[in-house]
Amino acid sequence: MEKRSKIKALLGGDKVGTEVTVMGWVRTFRNNQFIALNDGSTIKTLQVVVDFENTDDDLLKRITTGSAIKAIGKLVESQGRGQTVELQASTVEIFGDSDPEKYPLQPKKHSLEFLREIAHLRFRTNTFGAIFRIRHSAAYAIHKFYNDKGFYYMHSPIITGSDAEGAGEMFQVTAMDMANPHKDEDGNINYKEDFFGKHTNLTVSGQLEAELAALALSEVYTFGPTFRAENSNTSRHLAEFWMIEPEVAFADIHDNMDLAEEMLKYVVAYVMDHNPDDIEFLEQRLINEEKSKPQNERSPMALIEKLQFCLDNDFERLTYTRAIDILKNSKPNKKGKFQFPIEDWGADLQSEHERYLVEKHFKKPVILIDYPKEIKSFYMRLNDDQKTVAAMDVLFPGIGEIIGGSQREERLDVLENRMEEMNIPAEEMQWFLDTRRFGSCPHAGFGLGFERLILFLTGMSNIRDVIPFPRYPGSAEF
Repeated sequence: MEKRSKIKALLGGDKVGTEVTVMGWVRTFRNNQFIALNDGSTIKTLQVVVDFENTDDDLLKRITTGSAIKAIGKLVESQGRGQTVELQASTVEIFGDSDPEKYPLQPKKHSLEFLREIAHLRFRTNTFGAIFRIRHSAAYAIHKFYNDKGFYYMHSPIITGSDAEGAGEMFQVTAMDMANPHKDEDGNINYKEDFFGKHTNLTVSGQLEAELAALALSEVYTFGPTFRAENSNTSRHLAEFWMIEPEVAFADIHDNMDLAEEMLKYVVAYVMDHNPDDIEFLEQRLINEEKSKPQNERSPMALIEKLQFCLDNDFERLTYTRAIDILKNSKPNKKGKFQFPIEDWGADLQSEHERYLVEKHFKKPVILIDYPKEIKSFYMRLNDDQKTVAAMDVLFPGIGEIIGGSQREERLDVLENRMEEMNIPAEEMQWFLDTRRFGSCPHAGFGLGFERLILFLTGMSNIRDVIPFPRYPGSAEF
């Protein structure tokens, strides 16, 4: 196939006056003359001008919304508004027809709910083209950030025998016929007869395995799919999502906070630099969508302002204890405006509390540290007060918690006591405890839910719209 020029390069390049070949999908075709062509390289379309008087009528009828075409012609300066160049086509070839009576993406506004039902086609819309170009840029920026800092990318296992969070909400992996499974003498399922010889699940986190690597390679990160069998049908939860989890040896909670802030600012800046057209489109989309909403339900900031807000401000750092005092004495709490009132120290903060701290009280991103040990995981380092652990959550406007992490408990005896307190079976975790038996050291890490980051970067409100093929209760389409 002959070489094509990408529309993004033509719109920003210096090929005026030359003959070029473009290939893409028709967005609209007006007056039997003007094709708006998009090839996915940019949110913008290239106007292709057809010499309809000298073009076969049957060919013109086949140029419909959604059809894939090739056009060859001269790139010229455009006389029309909204475009700098256009293609005066000498030949047009149809690669693939699109029946306008059946193609569901006609040039009109479609609801996000409708587009979720045809997720195999929603990439072709402006909104989802922008989202997934931004998703690519963010993923690349994360890899580049860690590579440039000397971290090693580690692939943690997807099938695992451990539950890193102690949550129990895991998808089971088995090769057994569950209608007729192997059973032991007591009538229980005998997983020793299963494929792996033990009970296994899809991973909820790569953190524990990343710790093993960090305690040899010093600085590592994982970036892969994780799974939660949480029967939650909300706009914030997925059954399959992607996580970035760095682990750093010879680091404490303060180093951890520094790394998280530096990484988030790097990714936000990278996307703003490399996807300005996509961000501007999504900002305008959000403004138009929220016009019909009451003022108190609208986003507190426009998208670009919100992204810049995170670049311009040092993240506020404070303890959970101080945050509880602020929330207890806040107007929304005193006036009963919080759905979950804050009454006592020890409360597990909800998104409404986190957003209040960020958007109303401090008016900047916030990092909370030193949470009660009862509401955090077994591997987080116990503080000297014996009541709190060296945990941290990074809170962002519009999202709430975007990162959760901690300094890890490196002391074997303390870790074993915590595991016993939280009913974590030590016999299954000897491999993890070995890292504390042999050459243990202070270390820290965190987890960033990639889709939550994409929600923030795109201004979208439903997490199902920032992953190509969302998995949630009752849905595993495509």
